[in-house]
Amino acid sequence: MRRLLLALLLIAFAAPAGAEKLASTVSNSNVQITSSFDGAVLSLFGTIEPDTPGTALNGPYNIIVIVTGPLQDWVTRLKTNNFGIWSNTEQVTFKQFPSFYNVLACGKLDNIASAEVLSAENVLPISQALATSAQGPTEMATRFGSELVRLMTEDGHFAVREDGVRFLSNTAYVAQITLPSDVANGPFLAHTLVLKDKQVVAERSEGFTVRKSGFENFVFVASRQQPLLYAIVCVILALGTGWLAGVVFRR
Repeated sequence: MRRLLLALLLIAFAAPAGAEKLASTVSNSNVQITSSFDGAVLSLFGTIEPDTPGTALNGPYNIIVIVTGPLQDWVTRLKTNNFGIWSNTEQVTFKQFPSFYNVLACGKLDNIASAEVLSAENVLPISQALATSAQGPTEMATRFGSELVRLMTEDGHFAVREDGVRFLSNTAYVAQITLPSDVANGPFLAHTLVLKDKQVVAERSEGFTVRKSGFENFVFVASRQQPLLYAIVCVILALGTGWLAGVVFRR
């Protein structure tokens, strides 16, 4: 009996808690925008696994998912009234600023991640503004960046949802990604952080694409690849529509 207990103890110590890895997938990797598109909801499923087979996981774990949309250059301007004339007096340029940015978490960010992690990963939306400011993290960049984040939040393109991740078990989770009806076309990236004791122990990225399809895609591509022909066709259509309206109302 003593030998059996000793063997069991040796087996237990031979399988210590090891490093973690993450397996995840998104429910739809290609979102099509048609004339009836009014937004979409995607699901991101994931599970935390031991990096080495046979080792045990030692939670509890927390999850933060950062969803970033197509990057664009933005210029924010401040208009002031000088002697009755409104003019742009100050401006800040943000290079490669996300057109869509959602932070989904399984709890309060301050409770599941350290301040150093939130800063290093640029988790908060204002961190994105400071990181992309052409002028650097100055006081003006902070002020203009905060206003830009506020406007993007009001439009539904930026959000921080601290209840956006739900655990299905101790190691499996699901997150809901909500895309607005006027979401930008292009590549999206969902970057997932697994945290333990407020530190990152594993991470993984999943990509998906949002693009127009059908007639909307044809018009979009034509406007980019054949701008002159596209403009001529638009003018002809406008003239034809105006002429037809004149004939109808004349009768």
